[in-house]
Amino acid sequence: MKKFLLSTAASLVVAQLAFSQVASPAKSTKLAARSGNPIFPGWYADPEAVIFGKTYWVYPTYSAPFNQQVFLDAFSSPDLVHWTKHPRIVDTTSIRWARRAMWAPAVVQKGKQYFLFFGANDVHEGEVGGIGVAVADRPEGPFRDYLGKPLVGNIHNGAQPIDQFVFLDKDGQYYLVYGGWSHCNIARLKPDFTGFLPFPDGTIYKEITPQNYVEGPIMFRRQGRYYFMWSEGGWAGPDYSVAYAVADSPLGPWQRAGKILQQDPAVATGAGHHSVVQVPGTDEWYIVYHRRPLTETDQNHRVTCIDRLYFDAQGRIQPVSITQEGVPARKL
Repeated sequence: MKKFLLSTAASLVVAQLAFSQVASPAKSTKLAARSGNPIFPGWYADPEAVIFGKTYWVYPTYSAPFNQQVFLDAFSSPDLVHWTKHPRIVDTTSIRWARRAMWAPAVVQKGKQYFLFFGANDVHEGEVGGIGVAVADRPEGPFRDYLGKPLVGNIHNGAQPIDQFVFLDKDGQYYLVYGGWSHCNIARLKPDFTGFLPFPDGTIYKEITPQNYVEGPIMFRRQGRYYFMWSEGGWAGPDYSVAYAVADSPLGPWQRAGKILQQDPAVATGAGHHSVVQVPGTDEWYIVYHRRPLTETDQNHRVTCIDRLYFDAQGRIQPVSITQEGVPARKL
């Protein structure tokens, strides 16, 4: 009888070990089915999220002291969970006029080419730098200088030429929306991205600065209306945040509707400078942004995160809950 009990106990131990070996991978798989935040390792900020084909792409700023910001990396994913790093898709060896502070890439596909708009040099009046354009045959590059000089190299309407975003309107017109120093401009891009087309009144750069605007503009259309979003506060501090406005034209007028992304002292600080991505053919939206982990005090220690973006029945953007878990896997 004693031998039988020992045998039974041993069998139970073996069974429990076998069960744990089966259950553990299942638990890991479940956890891996969410992106988690940050979505990939490393210090990265100002993320541009975009979809090319069946792949999500994120093009961020390498978050480091300005003199170390001499290249840009990219990241791709089939499902928002598993990310592949594409290092040095462009750097200052291929953009000869850029020497530092390569910031906030914006990438669009036109035909069979990919155009990357970027800021460089933290330019001030009289200095060489501003917003440039690079081109490649693949979304992962390598990108090469398209113009050999900045597309926007001077200060117009008080806006520092940084934080560029390219918006494609329903009529096929591409707009460049950009600006730091609390001023935002919009300009009509030529079809080949070599320069600008004047507005009907002859101006090239129109200021569209809304209340509390600081930097980081983006624009998109939803259900026939135009949404304009931007960052407020100081990027180096905990109160960096995102607000928005809605209008019937890309020129506005833009009346600030409210703040939708900000720090959560229980999760992270400095949540801002974002982009928005829509799953094609759906009303499913995601916000990709940077924030500073609670353990970090260095202003450059910023990470790229993703959470859901929701609208109410009136089309108002709802405040975003920033999370540690991120979003579930979502293939295209």
